[in-house]
Amino acid sequence: MKKSLAYKTALSAILCALALALSFLESLLPPIPFLPPGAKPGFSNIIIMFAAGSLGLPQTLMIVLIKGGFAFVTRGVTAGIMSLSGGILSAAAMFVLLRYGNKIFGLMGISVISALFHNIGQLIAAAFITGTSSIIYYAPALAVFGIATGAVTGVIFKAVIPALDKFKKHFL
Repeated sequence: MKKSLAYKTALSAILCALALALSFLESLLPPIPFLPPGAKPGFSNIIIMFAAGSLGLPQTLMIVLIKGGFAFVTRGVTAGIMSLSGGILSAAAMFVLLRYGNKIFGLMGISVISALFHNIGQLIAAAFITGTSSIIYYAPALAVFGIATGAVTGVIFKAVIPALDKFKKHFL
């Protein structure tokens, strides 16, 4: 069944609100030792992953853009750039992997790979912002953190899929 524009718009708006709420809650967490400032678990990526699988890439990227704008308004330019750079790369990876690699990687693997792509996007943005390639020294710590948080996010995503699918059916 083809989803109407009204369906996609309503579901996108609600998923966007959920992603923003989770992003805000994450911003309240204290800094994590041994990681760059602003490193967060990425729980809003649960919603981004659901959007990538349910709505498609354009709507998912719109949610990522709004989430990046929210980071810009609430935490500043650097946070906005970091959110956008990581979010766009991660959402694109999620979309492609959910479409073509789901059987190979599973939801946990896709979540981990997406978290690593998010970190890559942020490292590139940080190198651009700081004007130095020394930022690459954060890569090993971010990779370990990305694998751990991607795994946790994947487990949570798998657990909440039935609830999100039930929620989504109310729009049909």
